[in-house]
Amino acid sequence: MKAYQYLPEGYAPLSTVPLPLSAVQRYMEEGEIVEGTAVRCDGQHNIHIKFHGYDGVIPREEAVWPEISGAGKDIALLSLVGRSVQFLITNIQIDGGGKPTLHLSRRQAQQRALAHILDECPVGTVCRGKITHLERFGAFVDIGGGVIALLPLEHISMARISHPNLRFTAGQRILAVMKQVDREKKRFTLSHKELLGTWLENAALFAPGETVTGYVRGIKDYGIFIELTPNLSGLADFRPDLQENDAVSVFVKSIRPEQMKIRMQILQKIPAPPVPEPPRYYITDGRLAAWRYAPVDCEKDTGSVTFFP
Repeated sequence: MKAYQYLPEGYAPLSTVPLPLSAVQRYMEEGEIVEGTAVRCDGQHNIHIKFHGYDGVIPREEAVWPEISGAGKDIALLSLVGRSVQFLITNIQIDGGGKPTLHLSRRQAQQRALAHILDECPVGTVCRGKITHLERFGAFVDIGGGVIALLPLEHISMARISHPNLRFTAGQRILAVMKQVDREKKRFTLSHKELLGTWLENAALFAPGETVTGYVRGIKDYGIFIELTPNLSGLADFRPDLQENDAVSVFVKSIRPEQMKIRMQILQKIPAPPVPEPPRYYITDGRLAAWRYAPVDCEKDTGSVTFFP
């Protein structure tokens, strides 16, 4: 696989080392997907690119492909400025002074990336992704060449959260599982929680008698749910001075795998980190057929089995 072929845009390090024109011509002749920086969107909404010391232009009609990016609006073009974008080199034009200008197509690169994803990434496939932006209902993820998939809020982790910004930041590289593929509409839905470990795998990180950090994720009259990891929560006694998403230090009183319960005592509120911690992945590649969160001999019937047909 070539350097940027079917990776999310901006996922791989972007080289700006000057290249001889012969190398650029070879990229064009071989039809290789390459990547450069969008530096300007002109009045006609053509996108101007810097690529290894060369100036390039993506005509408006070649900059986005509405079928896969919902990019029929001008904002989709304006949002490319300052970003790494992938494209094919379709032509090299030399002016009277011998200066080359590259003619580029992002649309063709997207079409090839989409075909690859449809052929090679069926439901259950672990995919590389890059967060493009966050909404209250979920995260939008580039899964290759600017092809966007939705990671709904409820599929991000086992511990419930109110907004995906509690887990991710825009531009972050992640892994995710292909959950649904709508071939007709060219839409993709992802899941993330299956890669973050089972209850037992997460509980093994802790032991009774330890004091650790956690986050308030639910407040009820009978107690407060504390997230120890994105896929592990337990219960502490109620306290009136806490709010959801507060960071706290907690004393681990007991861990009971047979009931999938962790009991804790909240010690104090502590400063929250400025950005979410990066995910800890237990699965990093391959294809899942099914995934079970709960221990096999757990007394609780949690229904926590995910199937990927």
